[in-house]
Amino acid sequence: MSSPEKRLSSRSSLRSSTKSAGGRKRVLKSARLKPATKRSPAGKARAQKASKVASAKKAVAKRPSAKAASKARVKTPTKRPSKVVKAAPRRASAKPILRPVKKQPLPPPPQPTFEEAAAITAFESARKEFTRGRFAEARNQFRNLIEKYSTISEVAARARTYLAVSEARLRTELTPPRDADSLYDRGVIELNRGEYVAAQELFERALKREPEAAHIHYGLAATRARLGAIDTALKSLRRALDLQPKLRIRAQRDSDLNSLRSDPEFDQIVFSPSE
Repeated sequence: MSSPEKRLSSRSSLRSSTKSAGGRKRVLKSARLKPATKRSPAGKARAQKASKVASAKKAVAKRPSAKAASKARVKTPTKRPSKVVKAAPRRASAKPILRPVKKQPLPPPPQPTFEEAAAITAFESARKEFTRGRFAEARNQFRNLIEKYSTISEVAARARTYLAVSEARLRTELTPPRDADSLYDRGVIELNRGEYVAAQELFERALKREPEAAHIHYGLAATRARLGAIDTALKSLRRALDLQPKLRIRAQRDSDLNSLRSDPEFDQIVFSPSE
């Protein structure tokens, strides 16, 4: 072991060596080396326990305080799930409510002018002649209407259509039929028109082709009754009922034979029992 004197000399030598040229002193701390000592198992256990306690304190120090946590919770509100509204189930037996729809009133139709009203009146008059079968008279009226009211386009167009039909029917009538059925049909048309002379001529021409046709004799009797030829009408009627007795029922109600009902021979022909 060294003596205490040598220790002092060594300290003084260190102090002298730390002086600088400027006269300042530099103090050097001597680094003392800790002696390496061996720890016992109990010391190791205490050291480990101490390290665990220190790490736990650090973890507790790093955790935020209760106030800070409550502030953080207030600042960051959590998103709540939106409520899903479920539609009420429809009843199968429920019927839809039908509300009455208010109908808007239609605007009144425009009133025709004086010229339009006159054209409509002339058209109706010509159309009546057409429906009666008087095609010649209807043709003349439709022609006058078209010439006078050509500016009324709608009425004039309809009049042209009826005029074309009337002219076609007149052309057909001008062509005399040849067979008995065609002559009979034409005679019926003339009878309904009131053209009794033309009807009588057509029925007589039809009888020349079919002398035993009961319906033609009956038509001739009706035409002659309209003309006032009582004797010839009763003669034709008797011939018709002899050929076809079923015509008696028709003769009892036929208005074309009204002029014959006052004659007693008519009752004998029509109401007498068939032989």
